[in-house]
Amino acid sequence: MKEALLYEQLADDCVRCNLCSHRCDIKPGRRGICGVRQNDQGVLHTLVYGRLIARHVDPIEKKPLFHLLPGSRSYSIATVGCNFRCRFCQNADIAQMPRDFDGRVTGETATPEAVVADALRQRCATIAYTYTEPTIFFEMALETARLAHDRGLRNVFVSNGYMSAEALEMIAPCLDGANVDLKAFNDEFYKRQCGARLAPVCDTLRRMKDRGILLEVTTLIIPGLNDDPEELTRLAGFIADDLGPETPWHISRFHPTYLLTDRPPTPVGTLQRARDIGVQAGLRYVYMGNVPGEAGENTLCHHCGAMLIERLGFAVRRNNVLRDGGCPDCGTPVHGVEMAGTGA
Repeated sequence: MKEALLYEQLADDCVRCNLCSHRCDIKPGRRGICGVRQNDQGVLHTLVYGRLIARHVDPIEKKPLFHLLPGSRSYSIATVGCNFRCRFCQNADIAQMPRDFDGRVTGETATPEAVVADALRQRCATIAYTYTEPTIFFEMALETARLAHDRGLRNVFVSNGYMSAEALEMIAPCLDGANVDLKAFNDEFYKRQCGARLAPVCDTLRRMKDRGILLEVTTLIIPGLNDDPEELTRLAGFIADDLGPETPWHISRFHPTYLLTDRPPTPVGTLQRARDIGVQAGLRYVYMGNVPGEAGENTLCHHCGAMLIERLGFAVRRNNVLRDGGCPDCGTPVHGVEMAGTGA
């Protein structure tokens, strides 16, 4: 086991973990809310360092990140565990494993050096820390990200946004992009459905923006829980006002899963209304996810409406962005990192 970062020792061999906004006080022999950080006689250890439960090559669009190297490959890794308890968790078999299976922690052995070498071998442009919450395998992520940057790779987090300010400060110099779930704009939803609070997520989003990290936001729209138009209007307004109108917002379709099976799939009409709300709030890039073939997957010029990037699911079919990062019709700059296609 590896000693964890970001904790402090308390009386009677207790420790306080400062990795995420739960800031768990952990008694000897016990674990934090994430289920993968354990207090061993006053020393906090991470149980998942170098133990990957998932390792795949994905399109960067699957994260989803639409404004960082579109059409590129992303080497994606995860360990078991999560600091949320979302009733609608789409990766519960690995994210919730320590809670649901008597503390089980499993995974294949891997080093940061091996991850970076394999990412380069498979011609990936980024390493994505994803599938489960990357904050809970922070030590592995941080060491890998630093090595990746040294080798010319970019790093992206797919996160619930609950990391502490201290954790973000450590990872920020080598974190190029992030897709953060803003699951609702309702603190009661966060408490009941996720076992967390809204305010720390908003704080993380603001800090990421301030640090210059390319930021995209995803909201899974769940019928009857977070689809109220007034709430979505407040959420979209927060993105536009606090993060900037250029921030992409991904509105994703819910399908019944894990502990939340009493709700139907999100009607496409609900997603379309949410997209309209985002556009009315001034957001320039609003996408609809989990509905392949809908026009809401495409990137359009926010100034003239020209087709910039045409997608089908996670695949880029056409990229018309000019090499200087502008719209081919009006020249308006497109928000993002290396967005260009094969244009002149």
